[in-house]
Amino acid sequence: MVYKIVLLLHVLAATIWTGGHLILAVGFLPRALRAKDFTVIEQFEGPFEKLGIPALLIQILTGIWLAFRYLPEMSDWFGFDNYLSTGITLKFILLGLTLGLALHARLRLIPNISEKNMNYLAWHILSVTILSVLFVIVGVGIRIGGYF
Repeated sequence: MVYKIVLLLHVLAATIWTGGHLILAVGFLPRALRAKDFTVIEQFEGPFEKLGIPALLIQILTGIWLAFRYLPEMSDWFGFDNYLSTGITLKFILLGLTLGLALHARLRLIPNISEKNMNYLAWHILSVTILSVLFVIVGVGIRIGGYF
């Protein structure tokens, strides 16, 4: 029963995180680029962060719990020996890339945002969105027992 609740929380949080980034990339980003107006992104980001950041934290915590359930030895998590260790390794790589992009955005990109670097922001948003979709694909692979 606990497993099912943790898995459900993990999937719901992934839905929020990935869905939010898809909405940002497809709905808000094109408008911001056309208008060359960062406030369009801010109008989405402000409210989304209140739900998106907790969703990411829930994914991290539940993901670690699930990793321990699937492979109780942490040393087995990192490698490409089977679909479980491959999936867990890929999830940690994706998490590292996501956190790196988030830090870069927060510390360097957003404080210096201007009309001149809006395209750079667009690539950044698209990268995080692609990473979030890859998180889902890898998660499904873990759950169904392999990749395609």
